[in-house]
Amino acid sequence: MAVREGSGGTDFDAIVVGAGFSGLYMLYKLREAGFTTRVLESGGGVGGTWYWNRYPGARCDVESVDYSYSFSPELEQEWTWSERYSAQPEILAYLEHVADRFELRRDIQFDTKVSSARFDEDTNCWNVTTEHGESLTARFCIMATGCLSAPKLPEIEGVETFARATYHTGHWPHEPVDFSGLRVGIIGTGSSAIQSIPHIARQAAHLTVFQRTPNFSVPAWNHPLEPDYVQEVKSDYPARRELCRTSQAGFPTGTVEEAASSVSAEARRRRYEEKGAEGGLRFLGSFTDLLVDPDANETAAEFIRSKIREIVKDPETAAALCPRDYPAGTKRLCVDIDYYETYNRPNVTLVDLRSNPIERITEDSVVTAQGTHELDALVFATGFDAMTGALSQIDIEGLGGRTLKEKWKDGPRAHLGLTAAGFPNLFMITGPGSPSVLSNMVVSIEQHVDWVTQCMAYMRAEGLERIEPQPDAEDEWVELVSALADFTLFPRANSWYRGANVEGKAQVFMPYVGGVYTYRQQCDEVAQSGYKGFSIS
Repeated sequence: MAVREGSGGTDFDAIVVGAGFSGLYMLYKLREAGFTTRVLESGGGVGGTWYWNRYPGARCDVESVDYSYSFSPELEQEWTWSERYSAQPEILAYLEHVADRFELRRDIQFDTKVSSARFDEDTNCWNVTTEHGESLTARFCIMATGCLSAPKLPEIEGVETFARATYHTGHWPHEPVDFSGLRVGIIGTGSSAIQSIPHIARQAAHLTVFQRTPNFSVPAWNHPLEPDYVQEVKSDYPARRELCRTSQAGFPTGTVEEAASSVSAEARRRRYEEKGAEGGLRFLGSFTDLLVDPDANETAAEFIRSKIREIVKDPETAAALCPRDYPAGTKRLCVDIDYYETYNRPNVTLVDLRSNPIERITEDSVVTAQGTHELDALVFATGFDAMTGALSQIDIEGLGGRTLKEKWKDGPRAHLGLTAAGFPNLFMITGPGSPSVLSNMVVSIEQHVDWVTQCMAYMRAEGLERIEPQPDAEDEWVELVSALADFTLFPRANSWYRGANVEGKAQVFMPYVGGVYTYRQQCDEVAQSGYKGFSIS
């Protein structure tokens, strides 16, 4: 690939790290705006999350017709989703189609992991170095590294000694994995485990599930999309997209006016049954107060627990699968297909690590307080160093040689979840302090990319070279994000939203809970004011 010189004597106007949903759209928008751009991607293809997460049953928990780009009406019309919640291969095929349709690959460098990014204060440019030793310069550096892209292993004695097959759901092999006839163990019962367990159980001779904390999960009621429904969506896509952009979480759902605390127990039960029958994340929208009122939340939590007890035949197993020590929805609500039904299979065993903790892992077993489980394969469904992990793995150095990792040692600090004081011309797509993981990610990604592109175009038009948030503006934003979270029940859970799943990580609630539309308005006001709260030179 030939290097195309940027407008400021650099190799490029912008370097984008990552070629998932964020990186692809960022490239499209910057190219459309006339900025020379190079995307650096550690994987061998486009897709980001959907390139790496190929575990059995992997699919998105947002309906596919909404978990898709809105920037091209032609793309909306020509692509047809096959299922309500399409599986990983179809989402990856969609992103590959986008890359090909808009000829994006020519500006993407694959198999290229970024090791460092350093800001040069003399030239107001970023110097980005890859693990191959290649060095590139750009006026702007844009991190499109994703919120769930740094897999983590559990902190268990002997985890590295297991000598048989091991897999991590966040870094699954590209070739099919056959568990037929094998004794398989899986550690974790979060979203990826809840999706993969039914599939592994249908193959394995025996599956042992090691659960520390049960998760709330609701049925997806996934199904093929009927042609008439697809046509209905496509005929009204602009209005549907606008509903997403002006909503709380980026979904095209109607507004609920009632609080759970204001209706009778019978009325609550009817509403939960109705929302449960709809399937998916809509359940949390049953009432207005589920994430702010503990008593209201408990009614929803108990409804989900009652469904678990109805499905799972063994009372002891059902009890272990029922979450009780945090409010429903304060860890990401899971969406499943036959998850609880799987525990009725004779070849599936649940090990409750609360009463029977793992003591160590050996070369062929997981040893718990009450026994030894010999295994042929071990799956780690132990999640990610979320929201900041991928950024922390890169040596990002700003003004005065201070690194982003140092700045964030007591928790991430970012203005609008987009920029960080002391790091000029650095943008983070869906960074900490933005709606990101509490929303339909594609809606949030498009909003961020559009804002960054508009900002860069403004600077070019005004002859400006450098932008960074003022420390007091960043402080005010961090305080706002924290205050909004404290108004809700979210901080009551030791979740990855707070970094609680990573040993030694500062526990700060990272996402902005004020909603997609309110956040968009605040970002737009900053841009319309000439970027109030930013230092531009």
